[in-house]
Amino acid sequence: MAQLTGTLEEAFNEQVTLELEASLVYRQLGIEMDMLDLPGMASWFRAQADEEVVHANKFIDHMTDRDAHPRIRAVPATSVSAASVQEAFEASLGHERRVSESIRNLYRLAQQEGDIDALPLLNWFIDEQLEEEATISELIGKVKLIADDGPGLLRLDQELGSRQSPGTEAGAQ
Repeated sequence: MAQLTGTLEEAFNEQVTLELEASLVYRQLGIEMDMLDLPGMASWFRAQADEEVVHANKFIDHMTDRDAHPRIRAVPATSVSAASVQEAFEASLGHERRVSESIRNLYRLAQQEGDIDALPLLNWFIDEQLEEEATISELIGKVKLIADDGPGLLRLDQELGSRQSPGTEAGAQ
């Protein structure tokens, strides 16, 4: 495997930081759901936060396997908040779309630089991001259908609370 260097190495470092930022966004959204007394949704967002750390670790592992030096950049403080379940999932979808675009840009850069060793990892992430956006879009649809139906919201809270956290190691997912 060829060494990862230059512009692509820097872009991978930025992606590591973005994945860690996504983890903090999900942690905050979990807090927001705790504040709304929805422990199942809070748990779902915490599991999502752990998954984002797994994603950062996948990039870190790829970089170290290629003799690159991963460096975590400054992670900006999260300003996300949500006064409702719908706001929380819409914030989540907005952030996932940002991550998806970043992955697509990494793919374009890897192609431009002729770095075929990065493409399998990036293909995995493209598939993962499609799944993430579809899942969250579906949840937004459910929340809209539920509207102000308290029992419906509590059922969704219970359903989402059954999700298990993957842990945070790269092999966890």
